[in-house]
Amino acid sequence: MAADPRALGILQAAPRTAAFLSRAAARSAGAQLDDAIVPVRATPALAAQVLLDEVMIAAFRHPRLLPGDADYPRAAADLAATRDVLAAAGCLADPASYHGAPTAPDLVVHRHGQVPGMRYEHLAFPSGWEPGPDEPGRDRWLSFTANRTAHAWIARARADTQCWLVCVHGFGMGSNPLLDLNAFRAAQLVHQGLNVAVVVLPMHGRRAGGRAPGEGFMSINLVDSMHGLAQAVWDVRRVVALLRRDEGAATVGLFGHSLGGHVVSLAAALEDDLACVIAGIPVVDLPDLFRRHSLPSIARRAEAHGVLGSLADDVHRVVSPLSLRCRVPLEGRFVFGGLGDRMATFGQARRLWLHWGRPRLATYEGGHVGFYWSGSVRRFVAEALADTGLLAAA
Repeated sequence: MAADPRALGILQAAPRTAAFLSRAAARSAGAQLDDAIVPVRATPALAAQVLLDEVMIAAFRHPRLLPGDADYPRAAADLAATRDVLAAAGCLADPASYHGAPTAPDLVVHRHGQVPGMRYEHLAFPSGWEPGPDEPGRDRWLSFTANRTAHAWIARARADTQCWLVCVHGFGMGSNPLLDLNAFRAAQLVHQGLNVAVVVLPMHGRRAGGRAPGEGFMSINLVDSMHGLAQAVWDVRRVVALLRRDEGAATVGLFGHSLGGHVVSLAAALEDDLACVIAGIPVVDLPDLFRRHSLPSIARRAEAHGVLGSLADDVHRVVSPLSLRCRVPLEGRFVFGGLGDRMATFGQARRLWLHWGRPRLATYEGGHVGFYWSGSVRRFVAEALADTGLLAAA
């Protein structure tokens, strides 16, 4: 147990929960002087959800997924070379230029399925995304052959409607259409007359090729995670193009949870004519998240090799929604976050909210997964969809 970081993390969960609540109380004291600070009430329910988050963070630290000795220098070399390639191409000065303009796929395989409460279609098509020919890590990323095929779950409303909500799930999901569709309450939305599409993230579900979900996407080599985000936003935009071409989609909105919130926020800075973008419990800065959650021993070695410093920040600039201007009008931008979120952290949601010009924001007193049971979040999402025409026009 002493050698297993999961056991140590679980033992530390309660003290870390207490420390968070103490810091939150101190920070909330300044809310009257700064309207950008959202006060937090330390309730037993909040403490329970924070504790759950801490236990989940510990559970993700499987020893097999932790970096080995040779991984640090290789990751540092890849980051340095990638930064040079991106700088030479002008992508650090203009991050949007890194992203191409995907078209709708010509080859799409449709399979029909059913889960309790709804029928769905499983769409599979070639992703078509590849790292640049000069980018380090290109061959490694392309070696994940299962990841070259993109997947999506489609749930159609019975009514004849041209309104679509394209959703992106969080880290570790993408394997089960029932869980992925229910995470966005697709059955309820379909019943209300809205079509729903859930795009499977790279290196997740069938795209993982037998690896742990997200393995290769979330690793110490942040070139891989940059490639994962770039491919994810490409795939989402490809699905949007497909819906517009084949389904006559006239009104399209985006909705993402956690890592999916990062992807839809980035897509909203690249794709035109979107009705809305809803970023739920969003991650917007992966290098910062890695620095926060890395074990002390890993953080020290990563810092010594320069893996989680400015190199990572520069490379991830091309996939950061904080470095791009959102193309969705202010009234179509929505953010919600958990005040006790210890995984994505509310600070990430707040950074996106500020970058987007303080659009409508909803908070709930809970942890990372607590949004699903939050009545305020359900009402917030329903109002967002109605106010931007996705439900009203259905």
